[in-house]
Amino acid sequence: MDKHLHIICLNVPYPVDYGGVFDLYYKLPALQNIGIKIHLHCFEYGRGEQPILNQFCESVQYYPRKTFLTSLSFAYPYIVSSRDSKELIDCLLNDDYPILMEGIHCTFLLNDIRFDNRNCFVRLHNVEHIYYRFLYQYTPSFFKKIYYKWESSLLEKYEKLIADKATFISVSENDSCIYKKMGAQHVFYLPLFLPDWKITSKEGRGCFCLYHGDLSIPENEKAVVWLMKEVFSKINTPFVAAGKNPSPALRHLIHSHATTCLIENPSESEMKDLIAKSHINIIPSYNETGIKIKLLNALYNGRHCLVNNATIQGTDLVDCCQLAETAEDFIEAIQYIYEQPFTHEQIEIRQQLLASTFNNHTNASQLSDWIWEK
Repeated sequence: MDKHLHIICLNVPYPVDYGGVFDLYYKLPALQNIGIKIHLHCFEYGRGEQPILNQFCESVQYYPRKTFLTSLSFAYPYIVSSRDSKELIDCLLNDDYPILMEGIHCTFLLNDIRFDNRNCFVRLHNVEHIYYRFLYQYTPSFFKKIYYKWESSLLEKYEKLIADKATFISVSENDSCIYKKMGAQHVFYLPLFLPDWKITSKEGRGCFCLYHGDLSIPENEKAVVWLMKEVFSKINTPFVAAGKNPSPALRHLIHSHATTCLIENPSESEMKDLIAKSHINIIPSYNETGIKIKLLNALYNGRHCLVNNATIQGTDLVDCCQLAETAEDFIEAIQYIYEQPFTHEQIEIRQQLLASTFNNHTNASQLSDWIWEK
C-alpha cells in the first residue's frame, strides 16, 4: 500500500540559500527514496515557484502568504495567522493522508476541529517564542522591538495551546525538553536533513579566524560586534567576518582594525573556500534553541571550531568543538588553538559522529516509522 504524506512548508524550500531551508529541502529526496509519495504545499512570498520540487513530489501547490494587515490577529502570532489558507484546508480535507507541518508557522489547521482526529506532525525548527525573544533583545530597531516582543508573547501562549494537538519532532534534544515542559505529550528528536556532505576538513594550519553567517540578522551582527570589541581588538590574530548584507556600522567597525577583514555576500563556493582556509571557525550564539547550520558547515569543511555552550546546546557535537564563554575565555582559547595544527585524529572523531547522526536515509526511515506507527 502506497504511503502518501502532505508536507506544508512555511516558505518555498528552494533554492537552498539560507539555513532555514536545508531541512525542508533535503527531507524531500530522502523521503522519496524510501517510497513516500509527497504532496507538497508551499507558502510563496518572493522566492517564486520552483520546478525542481516536482522531481521529488507527487504534487506541488503554492499559496500566497497574507500581508500583516490582512492577517492581523490578537489571538494568533503573525507567523501563523499569515499562513491561514482556506484553499490549503480544503485540499487537505480531500483525503486522510498524514500531515507534516514544517514549523509552528504552518499549524493554523490545528485550531480546526475537522483535523482533531487527523494524523498530524509538526517539525520544530526551534522554539519560536524563545527565538523571537532573542530577536527582541538584539534588534536595534525600536519598532522591530515592539513587534518581536508582541510576537514572542503570542507565540508562547500559542505554543502551549497546541502542545497536545500534534506529535512534535525537534531538531535538538534541548527543544524536545522545552516542549515537554510546555505540555506536549508526544515529542521526538530527529537530526537535520543535510546535503550529501563529506568531511573535507584539512589537516595542518589555516591562516585566520572566521565568523560566517547572514550578517543582516541582529543576533549574527551582535556576535561579530562582540568579537570585534571584546576579543579581536585585544589580540593580533587575523579575523575575517563573512556573510550577507552587513550594515554600514558593521562595515566601519571591521575596517577600522588592521588585522580584521570583511567579506561581503560571498558565493557558496567562496564561503566554502573561506571555511577551508581558516584555522578556527568561531561561532558564539545567544540562542539555545534549534541547531546552527553554520556550525555543521564548519564541522564538515573546516578545521577547529570554537563555540559557546548556547551554540551546541541540545546536540551531541561537544566532542567536535572547543568551548569558551567569556571574552577572556575566547581570547585564551584563540591564542592556544591558533598554534595547534588540526589533526587526522580530530577528523576521525568528526567522521564517526557526523556520519551516524546526520544520515538522511536512516532519519527518513525513522520519520516514516513514527508517522505510520511502526
